[in-house]
Amino acid sequence: MRRLHALSADSMEGRLAGSAGGARARAWLVRELNAIGVKPLGARFEMPFTLRQRTPSPDSIGTNIVARIPGKNRGGPVIVLSAHYDHVGVRNGQIYNGADDDASGCVVLLAIAEQLLQTPPQHDVILAFFDAEEGGLQGARAFVANPPLPLGQIGVNVNLDMVARQDGGALWVAGTSHSPFLKAYAEQAASSASVRIRFGHDTKDLKPGDDWTNSSDHGAFHAKAVPFLYLGVEDHPDYHKPGDDADKIDPVFFRGTMEYAAALVRALDGALGTFPARAP
Repeated sequence: MRRLHALSADSMEGRLAGSAGGARARAWLVRELNAIGVKPLGARFEMPFTLRQRTPSPDSIGTNIVARIPGKNRGGPVIVLSAHYDHVGVRNGQIYNGADDDASGCVVLLAIAEQLLQTPPQHDVILAFFDAEEGGLQGARAFVANPPLPLGQIGVNVNLDMVARQDGGALWVAGTSHSPFLKAYAEQAASSASVRIRFGHDTKDLKPGDDWTNSSDHGAFHAKAVPFLYLGVEDHPDYHKPGDDADKIDPVFFRGTMEYAAALVRALDGALGTFPARAP
């Protein structure tokens, strides 16, 4: 909760991609990663890309933050664990802090990183904090367009976007209709979950807006035929509103979603080498 309050504070000015508040959020995340002891995937954490100016921005550069937790088995398939750190900034003088969307996902990534460093995974886990998700998944699209590792090496993307609000009483897992083999691992992790886990929001027969296949950064991976699991809650009254603040988060539910995400990563890590081969 300390981290959640920090990343969604008014001082971050809503973390709009290309803004001074976005840069402060990025610097905060890099400091946290260094304090935890996580190393960058490449020479540095920051991976810049050119922003499409769909929203007013003083800067034309977006920046992803990419780190690596080394696994025991090097050179094999990896898990990309992702969340977006940007939000929609300041509108009409009101700061949109985006505590659930998606400071919550970023905080979970930091917590899982701490656990993975204490008990290393079998395979590398790439931590991707994407920028400009709110502007059309731009950071994730830049990542898959110019990947820092071969896309064929990515066994699965686990994307977290809005995982802290319990208004709907459940954490949803989307993606198993596209990659049915993943459901067994998601269910394995759910067997010990302290929050209700539901599956769905990933089929075309749903009404507009209810199919989440392309609703967040996992959509960029899906477009490249990389299997994904997306963890998120259903929209709540403060979605994309100034009221999405940290004081509305239920810490018990938030802890439960973090624990589920961590268990899911472990379940996937244990089976990563057995996943079906993808067409090149």
